Amino acid sequence: MDIKQVKTLEELQKLHTDTFGKNGTMTLRLKGMKDLNNDARAALNTENTTLREAFRIRQEELENSEMLAVLAKQKLDAAAPVEDREQKGQGQLHPLTYALYEFTNIFESMGYGMRSGPEIEDDWHNFGALNFPDHHPARDMHDTFFLQSGDILRTHTSTVQIRAMDKEGVPIKVFAPGTTYRTEMDATHTPMFHQLEWLHIDKNVTAVDLVDTIKTFLSLYFGTTDMPLRLRPSYFPFTEPSLEFDMQWDKKTGVIGTGKDWLEVGGCGVVHPNVLKNVGVDPALWQGHAGGPGFDRMIMLKYGFNDLREFFKGDIRWLKTNGFSIEGAE
Repeated sequence: MDIKQVKTLEELQKLHTDTFGKNGTMTLRLKGMKDLNNDARAALNTENTTLREAFRIRQEELENSEMLAVLAKQKLDAAAPVEDREQKGQGQLHPLTYALYEFTNIFESMGYGMRSGPEIEDDWHNFGALNFPDHHPARDMHDTFFLQSGDILRTHTSTVQIRAMDKEGVPIKVFAPGTTYRTEMDATHTPMFHQLEWLHIDKNVTAVDLVDTIKTFLSLYFGTTDMPLRLRPSYFPFTEPSLEFDMQWDKKTGVIGTGKDWLEVGGCGVVHPNVLKNVGVDPALWQGHAGGPGFDRMIMLKYGFNDLREFFKGDIRWLKTNGFSIEGAE
């Protein structure tokens, strides 16, 4: 389908997923790049860049068109009295803000301290120190936003792990919620999204502590007594072994903590020795675990939101319906 002929954002999203999704046509072609000669690689890279730019332009055109259509139907009476919100004169908390309050309470109850870091990062903190090889595909333009300065918009909150250990040393027990950036676009992915990550390094920390952290966090957040958990082998440059963790749920009803289905929540693992070496820590003496889920996805699962893009539109009408009481976060 010609991108210029797409009429709606939903159609564009489907076409984007078919092209650049996990099993998309362009994704599969890029995976086979290693088998191409230099000229063919250059041609494929050019095609990839051109295609992504075409998607970006069409998305912008459709979003502007939708916005103008909505504005055309709205009327504002500048002389009307200001609405007294619930006669209380106060607003509501955005779901992201309320979730941060919930996550903070849970991790602090487990002895973790919150840390943060810059959203504009250098290559070392975002990739090198985390054991990403030079040829890793995450360094490619199709995953990462590169700035003219040579820096990047961080692709994960794992950068905070490096900065925290550089500054504080070990032992350390921290968690880092924050904004991250990747070139993704659909109902469950946006170019800006949030991650929640933890790191625990000490002399006697094992994979048992990792499992206990995951089960405790998920059980407290979703209000279950003992969250059924499944771990699957995976690969991340900064952990070894690396695992994906799934929680039990009922796909038909959406009830979490019961049922016959499993839902992927996040990644985790034992911190790779090379990561410890990169921050001056001896892996023969210290070890630990790290991991975390997608911040936004956790909120969507718990409270039944079905479109991540609504979180970032700034529509006060949506917030009136989906916001949280300020008293509930005090």
